[in-house]
Amino acid sequence: MASGLYPYFRPIESEQGATVMMDGKDVIMMGSNNYLGLTNHPEVKKAAQKAIDQYGTGCAGSRFLNGTLAVHQECEEVLADFMGTEAALVFSTGFMTNQGVIAHLVPREGVLLLDRLDHASIIDAARLSFGKTIKFNHSDMADLEKKLRVQKNKTKLIVVDGVFSMEGDLAPLPDIVHLADKYGADVIVDDAHAVGVIGPGGQGTASHFSVKDRILGTIGTFSKSFASIGGFFAGPEDVVHYLKHHSRALIFSASPPPANMAAVIKAVEIIRREPQRIDRVWELTNYLKKALLAEEFAIGKPESPIIPVYVGDDMTVFRACMMLQEEGVFVNPVISPAVPPHHALIRLSLMSTLTEKQLDYAVEKLVKVGKALGFVGIQPPEGVEVAKPERA
Repeated sequence: MASGLYPYFRPIESEQGATVMMDGKDVIMMGSNNYLGLTNHPEVKKAAQKAIDQYGTGCAGSRFLNGTLAVHQECEEVLADFMGTEAALVFSTGFMTNQGVIAHLVPREGVLLLDRLDHASIIDAARLSFGKTIKFNHSDMADLEKKLRVQKNKTKLIVVDGVFSMEGDLAPLPDIVHLADKYGADVIVDDAHAVGVIGPGGQGTASHFSVKDRILGTIGTFSKSFASIGGFFAGPEDVVHYLKHHSRALIFSASPPPANMAAVIKAVEIIRREPQRIDRVWELTNYLKKALLAEEFAIGKPESPIIPVYVGDDMTVFRACMMLQEEGVFVNPVISPAVPPHHALIRLSLMSTLTEKQLDYAVEKLVKVGKALGFVGIQPPEGVEVAKPERA
């Protein structure tokens, strides 16, 4: 921290819009998960304020006992309808949703199969399960089939990110569900970075790949496109009923505040009313990708509004992040163990409320910093694919 290179817990002094206030000056926000720009939408804020007036600021208990409010049930009905599932179940955070769902769906003699690049919340949920955890190489279907083949007569659950949150690529769900059908496994998709952005109307990766009816369910979060905090599972009614009575993360945690639920309900309404927000974030994604390639940055295979810029080593990433902040651009550092060793990167995330002019400025500053630190023109790390992102 004394060196001025510590890039974490940086205080933001304003709402998270296309620009934010840091140290008293405007900075272009290129690192927020506020993909559809709804976190500071006046209707969302008004809905949250109205919920506080009606219900107060908290619930004083768990969902299981005294903490379920009418607004929780309304939110679950809205989410089930949005996702096209029989039911939905709300949790207090996205992290807890993975723990509260995954840890309880595999028996002691069962098996969890995880992509090696799955989110930390999935890894921790697997540790809480009584089943055995097996990891397969990232999006490697030959490796997944090899590991499924030897798990005969066992309950099997495959859990993958829909969008891998560091690299921005999509899970190959058609191939995964094919193998799941072949070997008698279920599939759950963590669509934290996909719901609201990917698939028809923002329903997520399973909908995008037309395999929604072949997965057990989807896990989502409210802290990205839904402008709040919390998480949810969307799937069959019988699974939701089971989780309501077995999920420790649900039963033994305080309920999410009513303002959070009201914000989600209003965000879903706006997403349905204004589909152009999804179109816009994809226009910007492809615009930025093209600009970065023109400047010879190594960006891997982004298939979402998350675009990685590969840098190489951890300290260079730290220097780049702080230099870019000084130049008026906020980006996120990603180092191991979030990515493999020597795969350190700058993660760019796009909001529909950004402008091409702001992206041009950000690219200009990335070029300046990248040339100074030597990561313009480098090759992607070994094993990283390069592909053009298309509208998902």
